[in-house]
Amino acid sequence: RVLSLELNKDRDVERIHGSGINTLDIEPVEGRYMLSGGSDGVIVLYDLENLSRKPSYTCKALFTVGRSHPDVHKFSVETVQWYPHDTGMFTSSSFDKTLKIWDTNTLQPADIFHFEGTVYSHHMSPVATKHCLIAVGTKSPKVQLCDLKSGSSSHILQGHRQEVLAVSWSPRHEYILATGSADGRVKLWDVRRASGCLSTLDQHNGEKSKASSEAANTAHNGRVNGLCYTNDGLHLLTVGTDDRMRLWNSSTGENTLVNYGKICNESRKGLKFAISCGCNPDFAFVPYGSTIAVYTVFTGELITMLRGHYSTVNCCVFQPHFQELYSGSKDCNILAWIPAPREPVPDDISEKSLPQQHLNPAYEDAWSSSDDEG
Repeated sequence: RVLSLELNKDRDVERIHGSGINTLDIEPVEGRYMLSGGSDGVIVLYDLENLSRKPSYTCKALFTVGRSHPDVHKFSVETVQWYPHDTGMFTSSSFDKTLKIWDTNTLQPADIFHFEGTVYSHHMSPVATKHCLIAVGTKSPKVQLCDLKSGSSSHILQGHRQEVLAVSWSPRHEYILATGSADGRVKLWDVRRASGCLSTLDQHNGEKSKASSEAANTAHNGRVNGLCYTNDGLHLLTVGTDDRMRLWNSSTGENTLVNYGKICNESRKGLKFAISCGCNPDFAFVPYGSTIAVYTVFTGELITMLRGHYSTVNCCVFQPHFQELYSGSKDCNILAWIPAPREPVPDDISEKSLPQQHLNPAYEDAWSSSDDEG
């Protein structure tokens, strides 16, 4: 199904955002509700389910935290995430230096954490039962841990030298956290330990000569602006502004040396990419300019490029129940990529006419929805 992902002609996501979309999250409980966060500070919640049962439908926005909302983020929302255990709560963080904990039913913030600098990324553990810590990456090199239970951000993890652009808890061990920084480093932490840092990932696996000009123990020769664990937590995928993606063994910290080729990554902030779940093999979906590149995680093979957006893609999120993908872009659109239904292709169609048939409806679709509004 993943190999046949295509832009779906019959499914639209209601267009609410008036500026670029930076972040998407689908709740893990039912896989039905999706959040989006935009450059204008707006947050939208969508119902992905087709309630009309018609073959062509639009995923409706159930509600919006819009510009007129008293608690709307003042600047760009960089990360949204559902509370992992139920849909009654979600979180958002922003360049306005805050992390907000929202009550889904009342659309009021239950708590607000304030930071000294821009917030690039935050994450709650998908598996934690013994702690309620939210990891937060900000302009400060210190990684902040906010405790949902006490409402304080007491823990601090020190070790990075520049801003922290990406944070991700292990889906396997509830106390293990991975962080990526503009200093080129990726660090793994055990938040129970006083010193915190377990290891700093080294792209050369410790074999770099002392004479080298490159800094020792760097994961990338550039800013590390994205990380994502595989579903089983055994591997960690990182991307950096050195146009590289690397796959690490998360227990040994070893660079597996899988070669994905060049991945154009000019993002000055966090890049939100996704790894498939419930697929064999695993696939990575990585924003690549105005397209999404699909790679096999363990062999590095570029399977396909998903084309449909008109501008830079900032984020994508995988829906594991139906092996679907949603992507958000600077073009203000959220696109749904759905496995193509298997239909026999008649022999008499020439190869040349096939791509044409695939492309046109997608473009017509995207334009018609914006006409309706205006």
